Amino acid sequence: MPDHLIFIGPDVWQGKQNPLFEQDDKLFAPWRKQAAKEGLNVRLGRWAIPGHPIVVLVDFTPFYAQKNDIYGSLWTDFQVDSLHAYGDYDEASMFSYAAGRVVESFYNKYLNESKKVVYQAHEWMTGLGALFVQKHLPAVATIFTTHATSIGRSIAGNGKPLYDYLFAYNGNQMADELNMQSKHSIERQTAHNVDCFTTVSDVTARECVELLDKSCDVVLPNGFELDFVPKGATFVNRRRKARQRILTVANALMGTQLADDTMIVATGGRYEWKNKGIDVYLDAMRRTMHDERLKKPVLAIVAVPGWQDGPREDLREKLNNPLSAANDMPLHDPICTHKLHEPGCDHVTETLHYYGINNRRESRLHVIFAPCYLDGADGIFNLHYYDFLIGTDLTVFPSYYEPWGYTPLESIAFKVPCVTTSISGFGAWANEEKSKSVGNLFQNSTLHDGVEVIDRTDYNYDEVVEGIREAILQYSAMSPEEVKASRKAASTLAQKAQWKYFISYYYQAYDIALRKAESRKEK
Repeated sequence: MPDHLIFIGPDVWQGKQNPLFEQDDKLFAPWRKQAAKEGLNVRLGRWAIPGHPIVVLVDFTPFYAQKNDIYGSLWTDFQVDSLHAYGDYDEASMFSYAAGRVVESFYNKYLNESKKVVYQAHEWMTGLGALFVQKHLPAVATIFTTHATSIGRSIAGNGKPLYDYLFAYNGNQMADELNMQSKHSIERQTAHNVDCFTTVSDVTARECVELLDKSCDVVLPNGFELDFVPKGATFVNRRRKARQRILTVANALMGTQLADDTMIVATGGRYEWKNKGIDVYLDAMRRTMHDERLKKPVLAIVAVPGWQDGPREDLREKLNNPLSAANDMPLHDPICTHKLHEPGCDHVTETLHYYGINNRRESRLHVIFAPCYLDGADGIFNLHYYDFLIGTDLTVFPSYYEPWGYTPLESIAFKVPCVTTSISGFGAWANEEKSKSVGNLFQNSTLHDGVEVIDRTDYNYDEVVEGIREAILQYSAMSPEEVKASRKAASTLAQKAQWKYFISYYYQAYDIALRKAESRKEK
């Protein structure tokens, strides 16, 4: 049934055009006026995405004036420690509180205890609102989904061994050590007090037991819709155009003449040097660069948003004047597509220089850094991420810390085989699917299955780097028929991760939460 799902988000686009939000002042107009009288400044409309769901955008800034009182109540009611808050804690918490107030106001206007209502909050940033609803609206069922524990991510990001030592960590103690007390506290107390606590993979579920002292009620793997993946001739044309643009940019930057048979390899995601495996990716490129077993020229791309200051003007000038006589000359330091604010402090560029990867014309392997959001308007590629992704041949996401992993799932949905690790939620799932296909005998997924899963631990850095190198070498040596089969296997695996299959886990979570809410009404 339509419009039984409402999203709530922060109104951070005030005074600016939001390309994903279609405002509709007629939508719940009586409630919007009432909400204003209650101190809630909201805008209503629909997301400009498939399904066009309703969204409420709320201005949370007025609640800063009540911050201390809100935090005081949070401590009294749920023992959440906000004393050590810093950075984004206040902003997230004030939005979360505003979202809880929105639910309370909307519920009192349109709903009652005869309705089955579920409030699902994601990540520690929305915990305060979930606890507000838990206290003030006992008839509403609450679900909290942590995609990654804040303290687990912090342990991993600070270079401490997470997996081999997980059993010995105390979440509260580590929060003190890493100055994460408030974020850990809101996450932990929300997990313990909502009706149903969930996470996105078995990998993170084990973290929750050890670091939050709470077992998950249900694991909710991240699903995917395939309806925006092009088909047939449209797919072929978009892939051709994407490859043409990527190679045009690379050739203009480096003064090369990389042809269409170049193997385009990419990694992406957040700029988390170790957690996302950027470190092992670049080391693998260093070791592959002079390997005589490499059968094709390789263009490796690091597409992670960095602290950039717009497109390189010299590169944009070459792209705008393709017939220029200087077009076959490399630009100065032909590594990065955009200007960096502090290039001497950037991990990627400094590592490439240290490794001696200077993108010489005669090299068989080149590496370029695209430190921009691929939103279609970055000034160089001018491609949206999916239009960029479709043009690649192989992706590498060798994460050390990855609760699920949307990037590898997106990759295989676009028929691009990928390399990932066994300690990512997606990698563990790919291994499970491979094992099922061979009679439940555990086996790691391989490139022939569409996903190469490399075993990763706290201490096997070199083995991971070698695994990535071997995957690149193997893929470069595949025949056209083998490549086609690998791409088909990737697409087939993606079919198994559609929401129509994973939604059943959500139904389990809704059932658990609603039953608990119903039991409160009976008391």
